[in-house]
Formats: sequence, C-alpha cells, structure tokens
Amino acid sequence: MSSSADSSSTQAPYLKVSNAPPVYQSKDELPAYFGKFGGCFVAETLIEAHHQLIDEYVKATQDPSFRLELEQLGRDYIGRPTPLYFARRLTEHAGGADIYLKREDLAHTGAHKINNALGQAVLAKRLGKNRIIAETGAGQHGVATATACALMGMDCTVYMGYEDTQVPYRQSLNVFRMKMLGAKVVAVKSGSQTLKDAVNEALRDWVTNVETTHYIIGSAIGPHPFPTIVRDFQAIIGKEIKAQLEEEIGRLPDAIVACVGGGSNAIGMFHPFIQDNAVDIYGVEAGGDGVETGRHSSTLVGGRIGVLHGTKTYVMQDAAGQVIETHSVSAGLDYAGVGPEHAFLKDSGRATYVSVTDAQALDGFKLLCRIEGIIPALESSHAIYYGVELAKQLGPGKVLVINVSGRGDKDMIQVAKVLGVNLNEDLTDATP
Repeated sequence: MSSSADSSSTQAPYLKVSNAPPVYQSKDELPAYFGKFGGCFVAETLIEAHHQLIDEYVKATQDPSFRLELEQLGRDYIGRPTPLYFARRLTEHAGGADIYLKREDLAHTGAHKINNALGQAVLAKRLGKNRIIAETGAGQHGVATATACALMGMDCTVYMGYEDTQVPYRQSLNVFRMKMLGAKVVAVKSGSQTLKDAVNEALRDWVTNVETTHYIIGSAIGPHPFPTIVRDFQAIIGKEIKAQLEEEIGRLPDAIVACVGGGSNAIGMFHPFIQDNAVDIYGVEAGGDGVETGRHSSTLVGGRIGVLHGTKTYVMQDAAGQVIETHSVSAGLDYAGVGPEHAFLKDSGRATYVSVTDAQALDGFKLLCRIEGIIPALESSHAIYYGVELAKQLGPGKVLVINVSGRGDKDMIQVAKVLGVNLNEDLTDATP
C-alpha cells in the first residue's frame, strides 16, 4: 500500500473539489429541522437577524462570485485540499484495516475551524456587518475567527470560559494568539466557566448589538440556520476525502471516524457520505472519567433530548431539565449539547456514537506522536484512539479514515499538567 504522497507528482482530480456550499434555490431548502431535532428557539429580538441571515445565505450560494471567493481563500489562504495520509506505521501497529488520516491539522491556524470562520466572515461582509463575535472552547475557533477578521479588517470579540483562559491551564496560549491577531478576548466567569457559558455570553452580546454584529458560531450547533451553514462550510472535508480516496485506491472507505463535541468537524466529514450506506460512520465523544461517573461530555451517549442554545437536541441535563456541568480533558469537547444533525443521525441509526475517556484519549495522543510523528489535538486524540481499536475489529482488507481535526501544539501545557511534567524543570531525563 502506498501513501497518498506517492501520487502527488501529478495533478489529482480532487484538487478541483469546490470549497463552496451547495446552491440553494430558496430559503425553504434550508432545513430548519433534522427529523425532530433543530429549530430556532431564540429571543424575539433575534428573529429578524435570523431571517436576514437565511435570505443572504441562500443568495450567496447562488452567487458565482461568492463561490469563487471561497474557493480562492480555500486554496491560497487555508491551504486546501489538506492531505489524506496513509498512516503505514499506525496501520501496522493496529494489525487490521488500512488507516488513512485526513490532515485538517495542516490547515492554516492548525484546525478545521478556519473553513467555517472564513466562510461566515465573507457572509457577514455581505450582510454589511463589520463587528464579529464568537465563542470558543479549545481556542481554535477563536483563533480562526480572529484570523478571518484580521484578514478582512473586521472588529472581533471572542468569548471564552474563564477556566479555559488561565495560565498554565487549558488554552492560555490560544488566548495570546487571539490577542496578537487583534481580537478582544472576554473571559466568562459565570456558570461552569467553560464553552457552554461562553456561548451564553456571546448570545447576550448578539441580542444587544444585532444591528452591527454577526455571531460566527463555531460548531454545527445553535438555532437554524447555523447548523446547516456550518455543515456546508465544513463539508469540504468529506468531499475531499471521497475524491482523494478515489484517486488513491479507487473506492470509498469502509468506515469514517471523527471526534464530536458540538460536532462541526464530524458533520463536515460525515455529510458527503450519508447516502453511501456501505460506509459506516462513527462519532467519538468525550468520556471524561467515564460515563458511569457522571464526569463526562458524552451528550449523545449519556444525555437526553432538550433545548440548548436555540436548538432541540441531546443535552446533558438533570431530571428537572437543568443543564449540568460536563468534563473533558479536551476543552473543545467540553460542551453540554451537540449539533441537531448528529442527534438525528444517532436516532436514525445512520451513525454510531461512542465514548472515549480522558485516559484513552491521552493514549491515542501519545500513540500518534510516537508512531507517526504527528502531534494531534486532544479533541482529535479521542478519534485516534477509537479509530485504532476499530481498525483492529475491521481487520485486513478494510479501509478506515480518521479525521485529525486539529494539531496539538495548543494542548502541550495541558498534556504536561495531566502527565505530571513540570515544564519549568530540566526535561532531558523526563519520561512523559
């Protein structure tokens, strides 16, 4: 089996894959619901903004100049297509299916988040709004949004849970990156001080400043039309995988795997494959200390149907319907809800959702570092761990693709802390 790099000397057909969303002929084609999930449960003051967003998005998808701008930014700025890499040593280690890695970690800013951030920033310009707000957990969406705003000369404010901003914990390095890019970072000290609370504060800001401000939601969550818009901008991931595998091996994969918090990298990977029933789809949630302990973020595995942040979906909640605190070693998966399309895929049986613990994710992190020389994000490490286990089950002759949604530079302080490594000491004799 040769790696995808072996065929890079010729221009492959997948280079022609469009970064633009599908063409919608009318706003009625934008699904407000996925089965019984989704909807638009928002304050009355935001209804008109949502209607404007739907109308402008439909117009944009019909506009060749919008599509060409996204394709140019994808190619020249983001660095698309990202590679599809045959992980030979990881495949040998698993002793089962051939494992391919979709390298979204090599996109500009280090994760898939830039696909959506740039797309929505271009859309905001069309709406005549020059102030952007965003929420972020792991910091990658915040960095991507700040990057897009710097590129387009837009004002940027990012809301981030206080717990995730602190030195030396979680994502303090990404806070500095956002500030270097010109963004204002607001540390949210309410509630659990994590991603859920950052979303709450961003929504409050939007209600107050809706005439001048566009909210770039970072995942396929929230009220209609955000789950559809985010999915469309991220669907380039799955489209490229299809074309790249066709060029490499001449067929579809047997299974695809991605981590799921809110679920944007996953739905971007999954959506182009939903009609391909021979392809098994696996979403990997954050199991924290184990679902049985209650300290986890496995919404689809351990949650119940409710409404959170303007959409009907699975939610981590108590018997009274109150949202409960979640836990994950990964800030980007530490969220009490999930995108409504994932909820639909779970209930329809089209996709399977599983849980991977903090300890297992760290095993996946270390494994990819040492076997392939790739440092994945802690979010992606959940998918790596499960993907390797799945490859063993599938056996030789099968093909599996794992989405490496981001790189792990941002997580090194957190990983060192969890592993008990003091970065202020001489590390030459330390064993992580």
